[in-house]
Amino acid sequence: MVIDDFSGAVERIATLADELAPFPPVQTSNYYPGLRRIIGEDDEKAHAYALAACETAAPFLGGAFDVASFDLDEASFSLVTLQPDELQPIQRAPHFDSADQNIFALLHYLRVPPGSGTAFYRHRATGIERITNANFGVFVGTAGPELSRLASNSGYINGSDQFYEQIASVEALPDRMIIYHGSLLHSGIIPPGMSFSDDPREGRLTANFFLRGRS
Repeated sequence: MVIDDFSGAVERIATLADELAPFPPVQTSNYYPGLRRIIGEDDEKAHAYALAACETAAPFLGGAFDVASFDLDEASFSLVTLQPDELQPIQRAPHFDSADQNIFALLHYLRVPPGSGTAFYRHRATGIERITNANFGVFVGTAGPELSRLASNSGYINGSDQFYEQIASVEALPDRMIIYHGSLLHSGIIPPGMSFSDDPREGRLTANFFLRGRS
């Protein structure tokens, strides 16, 4: 789902991220290619924004995904900072957030460069687009060995390649919110020549939310 002009106050929200800079490195268990500042209750203004964003998104989640209620598992501000030649092999391929079908990702584009966005994929060898507990083993067992066959300088995936077919994409625009199942295979669209600055005033700044829905 794509919602434009989501907040009507995108620059004000972006300044909340400025106030929390510099962002810390992402934990090693997370393969996000950059920096992520988790928003906690002590971050009063940013936390209020996170709760307001969830409240605004609630009718869309209910109408499009048949979600009766949800919990906010995590909210953060994020910056893509890794250069293409700094990526680990697993960061050069599409990923999924969770095999739990009740996890939803909300991505709020704040300060984003032209040509960036988010793309969704089908794994060619298995035909899988959405990871479930039932197909997790098949996907990991097939896609894992493919990582070693990626060129060391392949950088961020851009469109389709020999292992994945791009099946949809969303352009990043300031104040655009997208909502999708965290089990979908997806990747950021990172254009050549983009600034990989760790300063939220200059880099690719987004707000990211993970919600756990209930029917």
